[in-house]
Amino acid sequence: MADKKKIMLVEDHPIFRLGLAELINQEDDLIACGTSTDVDQAIKEMENLEPNLIIVDISLKNSDGIDLVHHVKKHRDIPILVLSMHDEYLYAQRALHAGAKGYIMKQEAMESVVTAIHHVLSGKVYLNENLKEHILSNIAENFKTKDKTPMDRLTDRELQVFKMVGKGFTSKEIAIRLFLSIKTIGTYRERIKEKLGLKNANELVRCAVHFEKTGQIQSVSDNSDSSDETN
Repeated sequence: MADKKKIMLVEDHPIFRLGLAELINQEDDLIACGTSTDVDQAIKEMENLEPNLIIVDISLKNSDGIDLVHHVKKHRDIPILVLSMHDEYLYAQRALHAGAKGYIMKQEAMESVVTAIHHVLSGKVYLNENLKEHILSNIAENFKTKDKTPMDRLTDRELQVFKMVGKGFTSKEIAIRLFLSIKTIGTYRERIKEKLGLKNANELVRCAVHFEKTGQIQSVSDNSDSSDETN
């Protein structure tokens, strides 16, 4: 037990988390530890467990896994492998920029997670071949703004607010969860609308809901003059 590397799991889907833990525990040199479902809980458990590696889902209960990546990079020297069901081309580079050492899709997790864990524990960065090619292609094109998709133009915080809108949170609820003012959330909403080419609050909500369900941006059209809600 003392020789096993401790893998902390931050995942709010209990069935998936259990399956992942069982897969990890089958390895002679690994053991799953921790059952965090959000960032605050994960930070507390991290201090107590002192894991060798953290696996975190991007979408967590009342929080965002990228926030944990930022926190760990700033305060601790623990490698993080990001796990997500979301579009890998949209989130992988954000995760790496935040400080993650790897990115793996849930669809491939059961096949590749052990390989990814050992890869990251050895000091390397784990990405599948398609992701490697995509990222290298972006580097070759110098990340030109004109070549970016509308979603790529959103900052991490803007994307976080956009996702929370899609989950049905009001500006007031988002402000409380992110410890920001309602005015600041309003500013983020305006920036999101501008970058995504959305005319009003109704289009923003419909677009965010569709993205939350499918991971894709849908073209929306609304001729109403609705203004953003702020509470």
